[in-house]
Amino acid sequence: MTDQAAPPPNDTATELQRVVDALRGARQRWRDAHRRGDGRDLPSRELLAEMVQGLSGALFPMRLGPPTLQADSEDYYVGHTLGAALATLREQAAMELRHDARQRGEAPPPAAEADALARRFLATLPSLRELLDRDVLAAYRGDPAARSVDEVLICYPGVRALISHRIAHELYRLGLPLIARVVAELAHAETGIDIHPGATIGPGCFIDHGTGVVIGETAVLGRGVRIYQNVTLGAKSIPTDGEGQAVKGEPRHPIVEDEVVIYAGATVLGRVTIGRGAVIGGNVWLTRSVAPGSVVTQADTQSGAA
Repeated sequence: MTDQAAPPPNDTATELQRVVDALRGARQRWRDAHRRGDGRDLPSRELLAEMVQGLSGALFPMRLGPPTLQADSEDYYVGHTLGAALATLREQAAMELRHDARQRGEAPPPAAEADALARRFLATLPSLRELLDRDVLAAYRGDPAARSVDEVLICYPGVRALISHRIAHELYRLGLPLIARVVAELAHAETGIDIHPGATIGPGCFIDHGTGVVIGETAVLGRGVRIYQNVTLGAKSIPTDGEGQAVKGEPRHPIVEDEVVIYAGATVLGRVTIGRGAVIGGNVWLTRSVAPGSVVTQADTQSGAA
């Protein structure tokens, strides 16, 4: 028999170690450049997703709570769930505050600050529930296919997105923009509806179908606004500073007054005002303000009449 050649040495472990070392170097360069610590100092998407699920159940226990929940234990479930959500928010808020302080080169804030923010958020939940009740009613009344408010609450992605937005907006207002953004993006991934947590949305909003809807950070929506799928309320242009960096926080998105309807595929850009009761037709491209009660169609925009 002819001797077979010995197999080449297995270099997998060496190659793996080389990649591990290279990744460590890349991480360290990033952390040095962005003042990052070595530990896990950012809020957790997984824990925040659990928190939002718990808050949704606490807000609507017999519809979005656990399937085994009975009416006689409803208050116990709400109290227990809110306690767990408060603990999670306190922990995650502390991480965001520490991260922000590190970015500014400051000492970490006291733990009491995160606790105070979590308690302030907790106090907003009764009024938040009332806002959501009006959103649910708006969806039920605005959709002839809806058979009950319960169907709207448990089925409609627009309502699901608004539950997350109402939570995220309160967190944003309290000074926890990173946690708020995570909550918003979790809903975006689930529903296809992208609402920045900074957007101000009045009561009785109805987002019908919803896929592809984008509402920017500084958008302001009044009462009873109805929006259909693929609508964008965006910025016309983004101002930059002397170094070419985007200027943060400048009002750049539309103001939509009460009772406005914006149909599918419409794009409204810039700090324009859509007057009360106006109707914006499907696939309209709009970069100018619209008077109250107006009806704007594609023909209007193409002729310059809008």
